[in-house]
Amino acid sequence: MSDEVYVRLREYLDRLPGGFPPESEGLDLEYLKRMFTPEEAEVELGVRPVPEPATAIARRCGKPVEVTERILGEMVRKGLVLPVPAGKKRLYMALQYMTGFGEQILAYGLDEETARLCLDYHRRSGFMTGFASQKQMRVVPVSEAVESLPAVAPYERLRDMVASQEVIALTPCPCRVSNQKVGKDCGHPVETELSFGFVAQWRIDNGFGRKISSDEALRVMDEAERAGLLLAPTNTKEPIGMCMCATCCCHWLQGIKLHEKPAEHVQSSFRAKIDPKACTACGSCLERCQMDALTQREEAMEVDQARCIGCGLCLPACPEEAIALVERGDRKEPSSTYLGMFARVAGERGLPLGKMEKMMDRASLPAFMGTWKVLHRLHLAGPVINLMEKRGMI
Repeated sequence: MSDEVYVRLREYLDRLPGGFPPESEGLDLEYLKRMFTPEEAEVELGVRPVPEPATAIARRCGKPVEVTERILGEMVRKGLVLPVPAGKKRLYMALQYMTGFGEQILAYGLDEETARLCLDYHRRSGFMTGFASQKQMRVVPVSEAVESLPAVAPYERLRDMVASQEVIALTPCPCRVSNQKVGKDCGHPVETELSFGFVAQWRIDNGFGRKISSDEALRVMDEAERAGLLLAPTNTKEPIGMCMCATCCCHWLQGIKLHEKPAEHVQSSFRAKIDPKACTACGSCLERCQMDALTQREEAMEVDQARCIGCGLCLPACPEEAIALVERGDRKEPSSTYLGMFARVAGERGLPLGKMEKMMDRASLPAFMGTWKVLHRLHLAGPVINLMEKRGMI
């Protein structure tokens, strides 16, 4: 019975946009057992990626309401489900593994053995390379590189976006924490994950981050850039969150680097270009490149455009100012909203939810939550959820 519920849980999580692929030797189930108790796994199978009260979830998983509420409360504490305040009541919403509840598990819920299991599962199941190709995050040039560009879209100006946020949470980097647990400390700053607005408030309220000011957030970005970390916000125009990454520890970047042509698997608006007349081939830029896109030639450095992801980390390292960023010809705009990105990833994986991308790309996360609260008050949420389930969308 124990293994059966975890098989069903893995299948359920793999139907969510980010996926949770199987692993031939059972690492997928062993990892799930470290994250979910058997009764939590049973309840998770009754939670949907839309906000619902415990009564609806209890009916679906066949447990008494008070038992379901107790289990959901523990799952909220662990970061496995998203609590949505609705007046005096609380609604609950399923999270995909990544980006989703996995970030809380990796940052706060790992011992050494579970961390090793997690890293082995990511590698052997193909999750790492698959997640990297989903473009749930994008690369934005570091601040100094942005300032060197003549025209930049507002969503590329992260400092302006961060400075305008009223609620910001700072969280430990889940990748660095998981690597530290297995004795791989890269020496980079650990508190480098920022979230904004609704997501930030959820993390603050539930102990998955501390509230900081916009000035402190900008200082975190400055420190990260000095340490050679690239900036990776959620691939949306809606401010949700951002990481500060390096291939020494970042699961996402490691997955991208495994591809022969990383530039094809990351959303970025720019690429590096070297002026051979100004370049002295000193090699100062080499160690700043996360993708091994730079090669030292006799007369000048050379950029492999198939590997360059346009992070701009090489620009501040060049004493001759021989490196510039130029716009990619195949650049694409990020999704307008987090939900639009969620649906895009689903569509690319062939999941029915992808058919709703255009509609979901018009709904911000706060508006989405507000709509479902209204639907519940009007007793319309149930019929809508039933219809979505029949169409395989949730």
